[in-house]
Amino acid sequence: MFEILKEVYKGKRIFITGHTGFKGSWLLKILTLLGAEIKGYALAPITENDLYHVINGNTLCNSIIADIRDRDRLAEEIIEFEPDFIFHLAAQPLVRLSYKIPAETFEVNAIGTANLLDGVRLLKKPCSVVLITTDKVYHNNEWIYPYRENDRLGGYDPYSASKACCELVIDSYRNSFFNVAEYPTHLKGIAVARAGNVIGGGDWSQDRLMPDIARSLGTGEKIRVRNPSSIRPWQHVLEPLSGYLQLGGKLSIDPQRYSQPYNFGPVADDSLSVQAIVNLAINTWGAGEAEIMKADGEPHEAGLLKLDISKATTEIEWTPKWDTAEAVKQTIYWYKAFYCSPNNINSVTGAQIDGYLQLN
Repeated sequence: MFEILKEVYKGKRIFITGHTGFKGSWLLKILTLLGAEIKGYALAPITENDLYHVINGNTLCNSIIADIRDRDRLAEEIIEFEPDFIFHLAAQPLVRLSYKIPAETFEVNAIGTANLLDGVRLLKKPCSVVLITTDKVYHNNEWIYPYRENDRLGGYDPYSASKACCELVIDSYRNSFFNVAEYPTHLKGIAVARAGNVIGGGDWSQDRLMPDIARSLGTGEKIRVRNPSSIRPWQHVLEPLSGYLQLGGKLSIDPQRYSQPYNFGPVADDSLSVQAIVNLAINTWGAGEAEIMKADGEPHEAGLLKLDISKATTEIEWTPKWDTAEAVKQTIYWYKAFYCSPNNINSVTGAQIDGYLQLN
């Protein structure tokens, strides 16, 4: 996969929104290894422990620290850079935080996406645009059936609803300004990537399972577990990122065909409960304890949500390479290295990327 992606992205100009975040930093590191020229646009990293600092992100790209809600600044940076590809990851990504700042969540996620697409409208050159949303855009019936790209969109909590709004914004812009039938006029391919819950080293977000586990294991505290029976489509962050990159490559070759939404997740029977994830993390670390916390008064979160990835596997030729157990192990290896040998963590990050991309 490394050589295939290198052929697509080496020497290309890539604009990444959200490049200082968890997924954005991993994507930045990957594209640097592939030989791309990168401009990032995002808010500043929150802490010195953020992955962006760990990988020395400022040395890997032209980093613009600005708000996705600043439409004029965003358009200015896009037009000045003249990108070949845009990956839009900037977002307010937390369900529980969205209950505290609902209006801001809608503003960042929905209006921020519209601002980006307004900037793309002003770009006078071909460009392949991959917009990242989430599996939570689907109206969740809490059933066992995986959701397909043409299933109903919705959202119970403000985060999920804001991402469903994103999809409506994207669909409107794609119909109104980037219609595939008029591609020779606008020269833009617009695709959407929907991924589930990702895990991986360098995520320090609050109220997320794996960061909470890592912090507890690293400090010797008990892991506090909410909703132990909840099941999620866990996948390592490198899985969807490889899918985004493969989608971007396909989009650049045939934008009229691939300007669609695609699901990226684990295979249908690869799901583990929260409790199983915690147990596997403790076993991999070699130490640790967990305790179940009462969920009384907790905000609503989806209990079961799976994606049908057959469209991505068939049309993009993307398939998951690490099952959930391997994803957890690789994640815990990263965090243990962070706590035990922090000076080597950038090398560990690069080695995990290389090892993943070398798989068949």
